[in-house]
Amino acid sequence: MKPEEIVEQVKVSGSRGRGGAGFPTGMKWSFLAKPEGVPRYLVCNADESEPGTFKDRYLMERIPHLLIEGMITSSFALGANTSYIYVRGEYYYIIKILQKPLKKHTLLVFR
Repeated sequence: MKPEEIVEQVKVSGSRGRGGAGFPTGMKWSFLAKPEGVPRYLVCNADESEPGTFKDRYLMERIPHLLIEGMITSSFALGANTSYIYVRGEYYYIIKILQKPLKKHTLLVFR
């Protein structure tokens, strides 16, 4: 699929952000400017600041590939060439969990 087809598919899916506002993901993606020749970054905020949810921790501990594959797909659709995962200090042990699947993907380049 082309990046714009992925964005459209995410719109159709009705997927919403996992934060408190639940903003439609595809709509948010379609608002992004599409400048040529400039770096673009994707940041996964796994801060887990919503009290009592543990949604970020659950994904990273139990199905880290889902998070990483979602970031790869998102990066391709949005034209991001560098991605980061923010993990709070209390979840330092999760970094070790994420390192194993990330080793396979750290050298991927999308053009």
